[in-house]
Amino acid sequence: MIIDCHGHYTTTPPGVGAYREAQKEAVANDPLFKGEKGSIDVTDDEIRESIEKNQLKLQQDRGTDLTIFSPRASWMGHHVGNEWTSLYWTQHQNDIIKRVCDLFPKNFAPVAQLPQSPGSAPEKSVPEIRRTVEELGFLGINLNPDPSGGYWQDQSLADKSFYPIYEVMCELDIPAMVHVSAACNDCFHTTGSHYLGADTTGFQQLVMSDVFKDFPSLKIIIPHGGGAVPYHWGRFRGILQDQGYAPLEESALQNIYFDTCVYHQRGIDLLLDIVPVKNILFASEMIGAVRGIDPETGHYFDDTKRYIDNNTKLTADEKQQIFSGNAKQVFSRLKLEN
Repeated sequence: MIIDCHGHYTTTPPGVGAYREAQKEAVANDPLFKGEKGSIDVTDDEIRESIEKNQLKLQQDRGTDLTIFSPRASWMGHHVGNEWTSLYWTQHQNDIIKRVCDLFPKNFAPVAQLPQSPGSAPEKSVPEIRRTVEELGFLGINLNPDPSGGYWQDQSLADKSFYPIYEVMCELDIPAMVHVSAACNDCFHTTGSHYLGADTTGFQQLVMSDVFKDFPSLKIIIPHGGGAVPYHWGRFRGILQDQGYAPLEESALQNIYFDTCVYHQRGIDLLLDIVPVKNILFASEMIGAVRGIDPETGHYFDDTKRYIDNNTKLTADEKQQIFSGNAKQVFSRLKLEN
């Protein structure tokens, strides 16, 4: 079996975007506008069409079986509006993901967006974690280390303000993928620099802290191949050594996992050379940041299964561990149909 641990609903029907645009217009006129959750006008047939022509087709074309599916990351938009804006939008986004997974239970499993907002205490996201996991059967969460959208105005992931989230993660035995949303700071391209910089920053914040001492069962996924982390593995090992932290192999690698959203063979090979197999989860992020065909190979950049298949150093058992074995352990609430 091949489990893709990183997929987003980037092909939502028009009614989803219409709801969000109405929200944006309301808070543009009044930043304190509270409003109400309201409803989104999307039919099951629209959802089926949006999935069957896109993610499901690519699953079948590329030979993957199950995608762990969450709302579109760049649309989380935690910097937009206020707490209520984020709460209502998040609830709708998660409800839509639940509908997708109910319509295609063999192909998609749900992961939640959180209702984070700049200046808002992280613990306010706990009710939505409980709702999605305990009531809706979600497997994990996406955790934004920078709700300000590229200005980094709030606390580090190492700060104890995040501990209520870590506590409920450990209680429910769910992982978090560290994932920012769109950059509203013009200095950063959303998918080209903001995502990758946040991956690296989130890793640094966590490994240079007491988080994993305080929460030894915490499970964190760093997406997009870990940003710059594998390439600068020696730098991180050296900094931790210089500052008296335990070696990565004895500390962070008991809690941190990296996905394979790296879009060329040499990048994947580097990841596989540096990071232990037990810490790597297969992922493609399709349909996501890069949608075109690589002229050097004639294949889609985000057809990442091909890169794992082509690696000559991994054994067949190691490839299967990356393709599904690790994901089954990290997403322990995943129930697979026979």
